Amino acid sequence: MNPELRAQPDPPREEPLAGASPQRYINRELSWLRFNSRVLEEALDAVNPLLERVKFLSIYGGNLDEFFMIRVSGLREQLAAGVVEAPPDGMTPKEQLSAIRSHLLPELRRVRDCWRCDLRPALAQAGIAVLDWEDLEKGEQRRLRAHFRSEIFPILTPLAFDQGHPFPHISNLSLNLAVTVRDAAGAEAFARVKVPQTIERLVPIPAEKKDRDALRGLTEPGAGKRLVWLEQVVAANLDLLFPGIDLVSAHAFRVTRDADLEIGEDEAADLLTAMVEVVGQRHFGSVVRLEIDESMPERMRQILVRNLEVQPYQVYVSQGPLGFQGLSEIAALNVAELRDPPLVPVFGSLASAEESQWARIARRDVLLYHPYDSFSTVVDFLNAAAEDPDVVAIKQTLYRVGPNSPVVEALRRARENGKQVSVLVELKARFDEQNNIVWARALEDAGVHVAYGLLGLKTHAKLLLVVRREPGGVRSYVHLSTGNYNPITARTYSDIGCFTADRELAADVAHLFNALTGYSRKSDYAKLLVAPGRMREQIVERIEREIRVQHETGAGRLAFKLNALVDKECIDALYRAARAGVRVDLQVRGICCLRPGVPGLSEHVRVTSLVGRFLEHTRVYWFANGGDEEILIGSADLMPRNLDHRVEVLFRVEDPTLHAAVRDDILFRHLADTANTRVLLPDGEYTPKRSARDDPAGIDSHDSMIRRGGRWRV
Repeated sequence: MNPELRAQPDPPREEPLAGASPQRYINRELSWLRFNSRVLEEALDAVNPLLERVKFLSIYGGNLDEFFMIRVSGLREQLAAGVVEAPPDGMTPKEQLSAIRSHLLPELRRVRDCWRCDLRPALAQAGIAVLDWEDLEKGEQRRLRAHFRSEIFPILTPLAFDQGHPFPHISNLSLNLAVTVRDAAGAEAFARVKVPQTIERLVPIPAEKKDRDALRGLTEPGAGKRLVWLEQVVAANLDLLFPGIDLVSAHAFRVTRDADLEIGEDEAADLLTAMVEVVGQRHFGSVVRLEIDESMPERMRQILVRNLEVQPYQVYVSQGPLGFQGLSEIAALNVAELRDPPLVPVFGSLASAEESQWARIARRDVLLYHPYDSFSTVVDFLNAAAEDPDVVAIKQTLYRVGPNSPVVEALRRARENGKQVSVLVELKARFDEQNNIVWARALEDAGVHVAYGLLGLKTHAKLLLVVRREPGGVRSYVHLSTGNYNPITARTYSDIGCFTADRELAADVAHLFNALTGYSRKSDYAKLLVAPGRMREQIVERIEREIRVQHETGAGRLAFKLNALVDKECIDALYRAARAGVRVDLQVRGICCLRPGVPGLSEHVRVTSLVGRFLEHTRVYWFANGGDEEILIGSADLMPRNLDHRVEVLFRVEDPTLHAAVRDDILFRHLADTANTRVLLPDGEYTPKRSARDDPAGIDSHDSMIRRGGRWRV
């Protein structure tokens, strides 16, 4: 921490905060639901290209699945355990579960109407018809039946439920058909058929030969595409699975289970082996949601409710389809006129004819803003380090790296070239555990030293350290980032990355790696803010510093851009700043528990949320500090989990040119956005997104960044 900051006197104490009650805080879960509502609004916005709207609807469905698997399951566990300690907003688990359902029931009707009345007709008009089985022509049904026999039938396994057959296990997020059959004596029985997840959810309708020949002449990639839901194909051909038995009905249902993995790290002799075992348990957690088709008869509903052991509030009735994440198959179609114009990120090599990448970084820090600047620059830096004979060691953290990772391949090659390579792989990165297990084993097989972090903590910090032997002695080069080392997500997530050879910062990073892989207990760092530890305290101290500036000069100002604001101590510090007159601008993409615009508490606070083409993922903390400005960037949001239960870092942008670029080109540019932002109101709701039709002069920060192009910020 800055020693001058620590030496400053304590700020003057104020009276207790006005309105000191739970109403000062917005409930975390309801705030998240409102974020997902903003994602839904992007699907509803006709200004967005059609396939991008489908993409947003798919994202909405996937987000909601994860919310039930993690957040709702956690609330149900609290309810079952009789937890009485309420969050800062004061809502009990039971009240939160009730509020979640009250929010979702009308919203899910909007989701249904968005698909049935808006997107599906628009897709059909664009030549992409998503049809129901009963809408198909007889010839199409006949060809699909032949396709079912050869490609789908061999995969299916009907499971009976009767006195001789126990109720089958229904795996997490699986799509199923509840089938009622009748024997010759008139007795009805129940069976379950799991819709296979190994084949595409939307089945192309085979065309007759003459139609196939005609389609070859179409120039539009999406033209003439006709699709039908896989579950409807299965339901329409169940007679092949139950020959000689009368089929009464078949209805779709879907189960969501608790997927919040728990592992007793202190009891695990081998964390990697323990994670392999616990990941496999994700399909067996308790049921937190049952989705059923509205046409399902009451008797069949009761069979599911009774055997899945769910309460009525856990049942969600839909007109279908179930599981909107399946629409990602349509969103991925390559139809240029139905998508956003492609973004071609600017690639720049750190090396040139005049100087090596090492000399370039040693001369001056380099800052990249993805996706406008290409992530290939980072990959090339790592590849060069793997091949450079003077590089002696590479250390890196990996949180979410994605499949076929060039980053992992470069690390393996570096080890093959005789360099000492140490990698901290976070096995507990939620829903990426399996990927990370595979990479950890591959790196270990290559001779890389692989560590799995500190007991009880997730390592979320994004760090890369390269140690190089040079004529003047050993020198370290560092890359720090707000985002993961993942070339795929770097195309759609906005993140800042910085290369530096600053010796103090490099020493801090080296000390932190020693703490992650060894037994170092170092807690004070020269230039890094590190969590867990003093990061919360250091952020609050800087807010208090701004209060002193406001008292002395009247020029106090703060501006933060982050993913989530939940931490009570940080929120209370921001309330104190607002009451002192400090102007506070917050851009919080997702959860925000601070309630802005409350007289006597937060009337000087403005909160916006930017949801648009790219996922805003940067964390930028700007302090005006009476003219001696400070900018911190890094991996940490202001949430208890980040500050107390994750290894996080923030670092100061010291180069004046880069400081101005982060402030003006990134932070202030996005704060000025009027095309993609909504404003948080005191009641926790958000103002509607402005229509581009209504405000043609509005500022679209994503579009302006694309038009101006990424550039080296030097």
